[in-house]
Amino acid sequence: MSPTLPAEISTAGESAVRVTGRTGDRERDWRLVHQLARRFTRAEVPGFTVAIPTYESVLLEFDAALTGHEEIIALIAETVPALDLDAPLHEDPRHFRVPVLYGGEGGPDLERVAEITGLSAEEVIAAHCAPTYTVRCLGAPGGSPMLDGPALPVAIPRLASPRTHVPQGAVSLAGRQATITPAAAPGGWCVIGRTPLTVLDLDAEPLVPYRPGDTLRFEPASAREVERLAGGRLTPEEAR
Repeated sequence: MSPTLPAEISTAGESAVRVTGRTGDRERDWRLVHQLARRFTRAEVPGFTVAIPTYESVLLEFDAALTGHEEIIALIAETVPALDLDAPLHEDPRHFRVPVLYGGEGGPDLERVAEITGLSAEEVIAAHCAPTYTVRCLGAPGGSPMLDGPALPVAIPRLASPRTHVPQGAVSLAGRQATITPAAAPGGWCVIGRTPLTVLDLDAEPLVPYRPGDTLRFEPASAREVERLAGGRLTPEEAR
């Protein structure tokens, strides 16, 4: 960690630099790396190609034929002190409500999660629906919204044998995290339900409607509601 910066800076191969927040506060670390990613992207830094921010780290990739580690690190050192780590990522965060049909064929691991936690299936559902989640970052596959998990008594272990196919719309838990699967893919998370809404739109820009800093809540839906909503798209509340 730099003696003057609340961050750890390290090289990552020949064409990337990793920055990890080291403020001592998880929320400030998260805002630091996402604000830094946004500054680099908007500033059109010569040679910079892409920023990939996560919970507390960001990978800044560049074209080694146009710039180098020293130049990128110097710009990081110049940019970080100017960040307002107490400011929200967005002045106008969007909010999403996600209907979920829990259990059954669409949520085959609900009872497993209940057994692991010592809760009933209904209590797991209530815990999952209780928080307003913040989208921390986008993950795989297809821009999955990576969320802090619900307040369950224990962390949820991944499946011993990952599934070769997890359908789009799967609502899952692993460790202390939660997510939605926008596109069908293999996966080892515990699937507790599914949403009938389409999350990933290959004809849209961006491909998913949310961004880090937006919020969402899960809501139980009946089989009849799921049938009625099938084919609809996940949109922010004000856009509905």
